[in-house]
Amino acid sequence: MHSKEKISPIPEMRRINRLHFVGIGGAGMSGIAEVLLNQGYRITGSDVRKSTNTDRLKSLGAKIFLEHNAKHVEKADVVVYSSAIDSKNPEIKAAINDSKPLIKRAEMLAELMRYRYSIAIAGTHGKTTTTSIVASVLAAGGLDPTFVIGGLLNSTASNAKLGQSRYLVAEADESDASFMHLQPMVTVVTNIEADHMETYGGDFERLKKYFVDFLHNLPFYGL
Repeated sequence: MHSKEKISPIPEMRRINRLHFVGIGGAGMSGIAEVLLNQGYRITGSDVRKSTNTDRLKSLGAKIFLEHNAKHVEKADVVVYSSAIDSKNPEIKAAINDSKPLIKRAEMLAELMRYRYSIAIAGTHGKTTTTSIVASVLAAGGLDPTFVIGGLLNSTASNAKLGQSRYLVAEADESDASFMHLQPMVTVVTNIEADHMETYGGDFERLKKYFVDFLHNLPFYGL
């Protein structure tokens, strides 16, 4: 695929038109929402407070609600939620009651990565910096990558961008073990330290095993 070939909407999501994000103001959620918005999907989202992320999404055409209410998911084809959202959230309960597809943030990121040459950056420290560096290097090389980062990339003043090449660079979050949903072509693990241990039952060996298993998500021809 030529580096400048335009990326079309996700092939398996052609019947999907409208996605609602519960907790859309989070760094990871807002980045995914922005990429999908720029692919032509209709995006709505809710959060408990206004932020630079919600303001940016609103300026790009997303409809943002600064409260959680069951009526917000009525027209959604899919509901995406972050790990910070409680199962008692009215929008989550409404999605379940209406039998709407309800997927985690990392699962949506995995769908974005599925049809691209994807690079996932994991590790306890340095994920955001390393992801930013990789995205910047690819951009400087004329490869125009899509990226989803947990912080702002100075050159774009955004934490996400829909590029026009097959490359996608994403920060992989181990805090809730959701990085196990990702199946990248290239994986970088910056380091592993005892962090977010509540997710891993306080067992550092279990944490390390998750990272090893994450590396095993690579295809045999991956890096």
